[in-house]
Amino acid sequence: MFCKAHSKGYREVISGIRAKTLVYGENTLVAEFRMEAGSILPEHSHFHEQTGYLVEGKMHLTIDGQTFEVERGDCWCINGGSGHSAEILEYSVAVEVFSPLREDYLPEGGK
Repeated sequence: MFCKAHSKGYREVISGIRAKTLVYGENTLVAEFRMEAGSILPEHSHFHEQTGYLVEGKMHLTIDGQTFEVERGDCWCINGGSGHSAEILEYSVAVEVFSPLREDYLPEGGK
């Protein structure tokens, strides 16, 4: 699968946080998140492993009760089943990979 960059396809996940699936395969899915300053991603967990990279911005990311100050260029990996949350301190953009494929993030008509 190949996907040319474009600005369409973002959906609001929660207030102030929009997501867009960039590309996916049989076992992984890559998504971009655009997050407004002051947004809060409440603690949650899912069975997918989640690996991320902060393209721009600043946030506090809490994984299994440990909080990290994440800045541009920082990376993380969250094991499946681990509780995690985020407080967005500045407008931020993150790219994340989910494995196995996160079917709830597939665009309409996907797979």
